[in-house]
Amino acid sequence: MELESLVQEPGEWLRGAGRESDIVISSRVRLARNVASYPFVTRLTPQERNELGTLLRHTLDQLAGPLRLAYLEVDQLDELDRQLLVERQLISRELAETEGTRGVAFDQQEQLSLMILEEDHLRIQVVHSGLELEAAWQQMERMHQLLQRHLTFAFHDQFGYLTACPTNVGTGMRVSVMMHLPALVLTRQMEHLFRSLQKINLAVRGLYGEGSQPVGDFFQISNQVTLGRSEQDLLRQVGEVVPTILEYERKAREYLLKEGYENILDQVNRAYGILKACRTISSEETLQLLSRVRMGVNMGLIQDVPLEVLNKLIVYTQPAHLQKLHGQQLDSAQRNIHRARYLRQMLSGEEGEPAE
Repeated sequence: MELESLVQEPGEWLRGAGRESDIVISSRVRLARNVASYPFVTRLTPQERNELGTLLRHTLDQLAGPLRLAYLEVDQLDELDRQLLVERQLISRELAETEGTRGVAFDQQEQLSLMILEEDHLRIQVVHSGLELEAAWQQMERMHQLLQRHLTFAFHDQFGYLTACPTNVGTGMRVSVMMHLPALVLTRQMEHLFRSLQKINLAVRGLYGEGSQPVGDFFQISNQVTLGRSEQDLLRQVGEVVPTILEYERKAREYLLKEGYENILDQVNRAYGILKACRTISSEETLQLLSRVRMGVNMGLIQDVPLEVLNKLIVYTQPAHLQKLHGQQLDSAQRNIHRARYLRQMLSGEEGEPAE
């Protein structure tokens, strides 16, 4: 598979659809699994790692027809291509940066992806646009059942599925939603929300999950504990807290409109104006300004920008995507120039600058 083809169309989770998609960017369910007859990844010999990689690749090849899975040998990719997959949320930073045999399989919509030989032998992920946790779980259940026809996973009668990290033992399941919460940030309520979620064993992370810092007012909220909890318990735990966060964010937006209309309108229009006119801009500033514009669209302050375009720009203005669009590697200063050009092109329809 040519990675350049990934750049042509965004994944399903970026399309701005699904319930509550003004605030909930995506819903994700992830399972960690290990093949019973092999040690955990950190204890594998190079020979065992190769054998297990071949076994898992063969298993996925058997499923590839009906599922239309593409498979990439991550260890055969260069750094830029690996970073592209990270930005696309198809692989983790850990899989991109580790050594040895490893791979990833994913479907055409990028709803389903499977990481091979990351922290665990297999990490299965399903991502849907908007608040669609139940739909993501149903797709995950079907995939898990298919895999169990071919593989025996490490399982303990008392502890459940065995994983490399003790926090994943049990169901091996992480349930998360990616949310855009700019009004809570502007009204300085996020710290209180962080503390409240920690009390009920929910974690708050950045755009790229574990190990990443929140940027551009985008936050991933997920369960922290799996042991002793069923899959339905974990879905319910995350699913029940989302409506409360949605309510807080919407009330904060109403407050900003009521108590500081001119100020918030100024912030939104300034952000939109900079993005449409800038000649050089960093990825960090881009995310912050896109956050303000996205909020402005959902608050009715900007009328002519589709949500799908803004969601796409969140990913496509990242370094690897920019370089793939341009067709060559760029240093930081060059990326800032091409990022500005791409933003002007997407937001203003500026002529005379070809798509790159």
